[in-house]
Amino acid sequence: MTDLLLQRLCSRLGHEFARAELLSLALTHRSHGSRNNERLEFLGDSILGFTISAALFEKFPDGREGQMSRLRAQLVSGETLAKLAQELELGQCLRLGEGEMKSGGHRRASILADAVEAIIGAIYLDAGLEAARARVLAWFGPRLENLSLETVKDPKTRLQEWLQARQKPLPEYTVVEVGGEEHSQEFVVECRVAGLNAPVRGKASNRRAAEKVAATEAYARLTGQG
Repeated sequence: MTDLLLQRLCSRLGHEFARAELLSLALTHRSHGSRNNERLEFLGDSILGFTISAALFEKFPDGREGQMSRLRAQLVSGETLAKLAQELELGQCLRLGEGEMKSGGHRRASILADAVEAIIGAIYLDAGLEAARARVLAWFGPRLENLSLETVKDPKTRLQEWLQARQKPLPEYTVVEVGGEEHSQEFVVECRVAGLNAPVRGKASNRRAAEKVAATEAYARLTGQG
């Protein structure tokens, strides 16, 4: 990994590391060796959960505990973190073992999600809690802004209720592809919905999550939000 690549990543992250070795470690998957990002991931996960919890507490003064817990779970899910990693273009910067490199590990959702948490931990060690919280809030800002207490509904439930209210057939979900290694499979699910000319696809590490991704996209297209 070149210094230029890391410099560009720092620019996207919005944080210049005083200790560059922390960023390098945060980008190192366990397949690369015994010195890897797992401990930083553990640390970053806690900071992420706390920061998002505090943000939700402030945003929804009338929100119930259950509602905010579901919103937090949605925001800190592996699916959301993997999407954030793609937006930050982390994949090209990861340090992977030879086997993971050959199998496309730089695109694997679980590896990308773990790297985001590890980077949060690395920023904390490099510059303190407030710096880490500031970066989390900056990265998650648009997602936090678009949240409402209504979004706590399961995507499949929300889509189904929308269709039922308009007396339309229920959506049909079909697994069309399963790839990856046995321990890190990726499922591709198609969702067919009345009102859309073509099926919508969702991809995730398990069937249920892939169905939710597809349902979210289908709902967005039906309601003009996608």
